Order: sequence, then structure tokens, then C-alpha cells
Amino acid sequence: LNGPAACGLLGFALADSIYAERVIVVTDNLVPFPCLPWQIQGNNVDVVVEVPSIGDPSKIVSGTTRITRSPDRLRIAELAARFCAETGILHDGFSFQAGAGGTTLAFAIYLRELMKERGVTASFARGGSTKYMVEMLRDGLIGAILDGQTFDLDGVASMREDPRHVDTSPFTSYNFHGKGNFASMVDVAVLGATEVDVHFNGNVVTHSDGRLLHGIGGWQNCLAARTAMLLVPSFRDRIPVIVDEVTTLCGPGELIDVVVTERGIAVNPRRQDLLDAVKGSDLPIRDIHDLKAELDRLCGVPGKIERTTDPVAVVKWVDGTVLDTVWRIG
Repeated sequence: LNGPAACGLLGFALADSIYAERVIVVTDNLVPFPCLPWQIQGNNVDVVVEVPSIGDPSKIVSGTTRITRSPDRLRIAELAARFCAETGILHDGFSFQAGAGGTTLAFAIYLRELMKERGVTASFARGGSTKYMVEMLRDGLIGAILDGQTFDLDGVASMREDPRHVDTSPFTSYNFHGKGNFASMVDVAVLGATEVDVHFNGNVVTHSDGRLLHGIGGWQNCLAARTAMLLVPSFRDRIPVIVDEVTTLCGPGELIDVVVTERGIAVNPRRQDLLDAVKGSDLPIRDIHDLKAELDRLCGVPGKIERTTDPVAVVKWVDGTVLDTVWRIG
């Protein structure tokens, strides 16, 4: 949190420091004992290396941590925030998690305005933190930020200066086996996906062409929230995002409650309470099969992927259960 390259909390590195065979800490800000605040304990560190500079902290901000300017994605974000208001998810003392993608950042902005309009405050917000979440904390709209990853320098400064901006780690936020795991205490988690199928299963590791995109991160753990919402465009590069069956299963449909697109909102039939709550509203509630049929008419049905029998990776659930296999493309 201090020094020329302060980049925020080290929650994920904390887990590495406990289990790695060798731990080397590289710093450009070596200080006398004690280094405060500390997250990684000295008894888990083998070597400290001092260098002139470890890099430019402003580079922790990436293109994915800027608010979208796309009209379609802004509509998705607005619909998601309105859905939270219409269904009563947005109530005094609620809690939320919004990711750092462009659409979910926009969701946080719309949510902030609805909270001000209705006089509602959140008990806590689950980070990754951004300047927009920090502003909500400073404005008294959030009681605390429970941060897992700092996405910009405003988050770094807030964590340094505000005791209500708390560092967490995967042990408390995403550990399926942890007694203090608070993932299930979040009222609504707003996430993205590369694909969603008509059974509400979600994919975040491959595109429709079967090629690996990136890791899952904490996406699966967020599905433990009381309401899990996927904010997705209905298609990308003329390829429908809503499909018959996801290319790679990352999240089971029974845990994904709502899919929000620019063409409408699909609610999982398992969540009759949410369906009842939006009856009579002017929100564009759609059956997910109807959404898919509309996209197929617009974009056509993509061809099948030719896969080999060579496994590239396996996708596990949070308890270690294997959900799916990623196969090499033929």
C-alpha cells in the first residue's frame, strides 16, 4: 500500500506464499521492521530481493477495467440495475459484487444512482475495488469494501487511508472449505461469460470456437451469491452468446439465476420468486429459448467444432469435481 510502486493488496499472493516451496519477494521499497500493514508473513518468505523499480503501478489498470461506451452494453448494465430494484434485491443493508469488466462497472454506476434515488445503503460490497466503488464508500452508500483485488490506484489509496476498506484473501472469500467463507452472504453477484446455454449453464474459459481464453478466477465462487446474474451481449462478432449447449461447462445452470442481454432478461425458471417479482413491470423479461431463437435467425447457427481426443485442460468445480474437459481443436 506504500512506496513508489504501491499496487494494492496481495490476497492471491498470500495463498502462494503459504504453499510454494520457495518464496521470493521482490521490492523497490525495503523498510525497517515492521512493514505495516503486512499480508504476507515473514516466516513464509525465503528471500527478499531489492531492485531499483518493480514497475509502473498505473499499469494495473487495463482495458477491461474501464466503463464501456457501447450503447448495447450500457443498456445491459442499466437493465441489470433496474432488475435489482424491481425485484427487491436492492434493499437497505443489501450486499453486492460487481466485477471489473466494462459492463459490470457501468452496472455499478447505475446501481449507485438507484441507491441514491431510493435512499438505500449497502452493508458491504465485495471487491475487486475500483474508483467507482471507492466513491460509493466515501459517499456513505457502502458500509465497507471487502477487497480481494485492487483494480486501480484509487482502490490502492482507499485501502491505505480508509479502515472500512478491508483486505481479504481467497481463504475468507472464495474458499469452499473455509468456515469464514462469505461468498454466500452476497445478495447479488454480477458477472460476465463467453457463453450461456438454454439450461443457464455458463462458460468463461473458451469461446465458441473451443479455444482457451483465460482462467476462471473466482467466477465459480461468485455463483454462491443469493442471486447470480450474467451480463452478456446477445452476440459477439456475429456469433450468438446464447447457445443450445455451452462449449465448456464452467458453472452449472442451477446456480445461475438471471441472464441479462441488450435484447431482454431471461430468468431461470427455478427462481419463481424473481419471476413473480417482475410481473407487471416494464422490464423486457424473455424466455431464454425465445432469445436463442431470435439470435439464430439473426446470426445463423454456428457450425460444430472439430475436436481431437487430446485433452488440453480440465475444468473443476470449487470442491474438486471435474465438470468438463477442454479438447485440442482438430
